[in-house]
Amino acid sequence: MIEICEVGPRDGLQNESKLVSTETKVELIEKLIDAGIRTFEVVSFVNPKVVPQMADAEEVMSRLPKRDDVRYAGLVLSRSGLTRALNTDVDFLNVVVTTSDTFNLKNAKRTVDQGVEELSKVIREGSEAGKGVAGVLGTAFGCPYEGKVPVEKVLKTAEAFLNAGCSEITLADTTGMANPSQVESVIKSFRNAFGENLNLGLHFHNTRGLGLANTLAGYNAGVRRFDSSIAGLGGCPFAPKAVGNVCTEDMVNMFRGMGIETNADLEKLVNTAKWMEDYMGRPLDGMLMKAGIA
Repeated sequence: MIEICEVGPRDGLQNESKLVSTETKVELIEKLIDAGIRTFEVVSFVNPKVVPQMADAEEVMSRLPKRDDVRYAGLVLSRSGLTRALNTDVDFLNVVVTTSDTFNLKNAKRTVDQGVEELSKVIREGSEAGKGVAGVLGTAFGCPYEGKVPVEKVLKTAEAFLNAGCSEITLADTTGMANPSQVESVIKSFRNAFGENLNLGLHFHNTRGLGLANTLAGYNAGVRRFDSSIAGLGGCPFAPKAVGNVCTEDMVNMFRGMGIETNADLEKLVNTAKWMEDYMGRPLDGMLMKAGIA
């Protein structure tokens, strides 16, 4: 069974110039729940002056339907973000650090080691407060400034986060630099280092058109948890030339064609993607909503 983490409400919208209303964000999430999605990254607890699209994080959380079978995660980048998150009903914390010093210094004004030290405290506090915590490792497959990021550095960062209390690790291809062979190699390194029971997820962007190919490579290497974004929305305000995430309905269509279950209603996903495209007032990147379900 594939576990989809829908990141459209957060990663999908944070890079949009059009400010999306709280009501529309909640409606989007409700439509996706109706389509069978059960895991979401819905908000980001970051400085609203830096990412204005996420300024209403607390309001979004307060309006979401409370269901035992749906898990809501929020992105946390700092101690102040943790404080905000713990004042909401968020189920899970996605604690993020990039594994490239240059990227981290440009966007967080700290090295990877400095970020890991600070965020390890955040992970411990979040875990002690009863929240699930996932460690999200950005630039895990390459950095737009440094190029290749040694897998040993990614493994070291993951180990620190796991020791601090993370129950999951997600490898994020922040600017879409991964290729299928590399994906398989990195996953093998993680399995060798942490064992087969590590709860490992993958977060791909489609910057160079390899999002679904990398997803399939991850599946073939044994990963069953994938981030994706409805209609292919996405990007990163801190990553040059980053475009949308892997498209949720396109990914579900790929797995359905392979006979692999996702528990998602493909027709409802396509309808939601078209609804979102109408709302945004511009063509979005999803392919299935253009071509139709075969």
